[in-house]
Amino acid sequence: MHRSELRKGVLGWKTLEPHSSDSRGGKETRELGKVTSLVSTENGTKLVGTARHAIAYHLDGKSFGPIESVSSELRTPLGVFVTLFDMARSRGLRGCIGNPFPKMSLLNETVRCAVDAAAMDPRFGPVQRDEFLQSIIVEVTVLSPLEHILLKSPLDLPLNIKVGRDGLFVDGFGTRGLLLPQVAVDEGFDEEEFLNECCLKAGLMPDAWVTGSVKVARFQGQIFSENEPGGKVFERKLRGLGRQG
Repeated sequence: MHRSELRKGVLGWKTLEPHSSDSRGGKETRELGKVTSLVSTENGTKLVGTARHAIAYHLDGKSFGPIESVSSELRTPLGVFVTLFDMARSRGLRGCIGNPFPKMSLLNETVRCAVDAAAMDPRFGPVQRDEFLQSIIVEVTVLSPLEHILLKSPLDLPLNIKVGRDGLFVDGFGTRGLLLPQVAVDEGFDEEEFLNECCLKAGLMPDAWVTGSVKVARFQGQIFSENEPGGKVFERKLRGLGRQG
């Protein structure tokens, strides 16, 4: 299952206050709009290329960065995750490291997360040079700022997220978990299953979100991936599999 590792960072997000009810027993809902475009296709392609170059430099024992960018998008501090897939293992996960609370520019945060995904993911051994060149696909997910979903009843949380649009972050006040938007789509989760899995990721009971004892935030992600190792970069669009409407 595609899982990601979080960098340590300072918690910070904006709050979504409940403001409307639907016709299903007065349940609170937030409007679920379109997926936000955070960077241009050109800059998304540059992020993937930069991530690949940063890993290649690291594997050659060289340092890559910091980098100055002429693009205001790439100079903006935005959360980012770098995911590595191994084509030799049927596109199995090979590493994933990210930070939803960046202190550097998007471009330089991508460099740091890319190197850590290749060398520091505790679930895997370090990526080797030949392996990287021959079978590793690089994927970069740019994150929108986290939005804390504050509701009168936590049972309304599934109505306020949507598979195919949102990623989730759970703060258990000492333990945290994050799942990227593509995880729910790839695994076929509905909204409740997505919440359960994110709580498990945080080391909590799967129904911790029901108790109201944890903070839940949603975010969006813009995904750019290679079609083959070092190949053409495309923007991956997700299709929701959960609640409709």
